[in-house]
Amino acid sequence: MSYADRDGVIWMDGAMVPWRDANTHVLTHSLHYATGAFEGIRAYKTARGTAIFRLTEHINRLYDTTHILGMKMTLDRAAVAQACLDCVRENKLETAYLRPLAYYGSEGMGLHAGNLSVHVIVAAWF
Repeated sequence: MSYADRDGVIWMDGAMVPWRDANTHVLTHSLHYATGAFEGIRAYKTARGTAIFRLTEHINRLYDTTHILGMKMTLDRAAVAQACLDCVRENKLETAYLRPLAYYGSEGMGLHAGNLSVHVIVAAWF
């Protein structure tokens, strides 16, 4: 099954967006200049419900990477962590792979990305 054609939602800049509508333009800065940060996170089914493995550590590493890239995050770590929890819940997943991603959008191109806004998405699937 194509990742472009799935049921569910993806968290994009603070809103849950239907999976098929969660799109980014081909002239997105991060696609052309490799200026993005991501984490790969697992969630597992446990006797007490679904648990996301080391969520805090993953989010901290995501923010460390954005700092190294000079990306100015407008969302705090707690908001991105909550987005991870919400994605698992909204997609009704007992086990999952999560992909939080921070990137510069299509608002501009060129080597000077510092004035571009940073977008954040969280996708979760199994």
